[in-house]
Amino acid sequence: MEKILEILKENARTPVEQIARRLGRDEEMVRQQIRKLEDDRIILGYRAVLDPEKSGDELVMAIIEVRLTPQRDTGFDAIAQRIHKFPEVKTCYLMSGDYDLHVMVEGRSLREVAAFVSERLATIEHVSGTATHFILKKYKEFGVTIHESERMTRLAVSP
Repeated sequence: MEKILEILKENARTPVEQIARRLGRDEEMVRQQIRKLEDDRIILGYRAVLDPEKSGDELVMAIIEVRLTPQRDTGFDAIAQRIHKFPEVKTCYLMSGDYDLHVMVEGRSLREVAAFVSERLATIEHVSGTATHFILKKYKEFGVTIHESERMTRLAVSP
């Protein structure tokens, strides 16, 4: 099943027939293994990576560093469970380092994201601080280069 996962992580739209051929396995067996991976919640979903400029995606994205005061018996988990349930929150990770949670948020405007942070996130008990970073341009997401035609080139150095 590890090989199937590797192929699907590379491209979730790889047809079952192609996976079976690459692995030298029966198509129905591969289909059943994928179904089992989904049923066992090993595969949680499939995601398309979009070019926001071409797709008309006008959403504002922000990365928010959240500092927490851990709770007795639950540490950071209870607070993270509360935060990740907000519909604006697209990702939520427990981190090591200067802050505790890395939260990625989506909104229709800078003002909407700022209001979410100041009115809903920062006011949660045990949230001791936040730092918000707005995403200005995406170059690569989930291993996929966003602006393929805009290859970065180095300037020639003259002697």
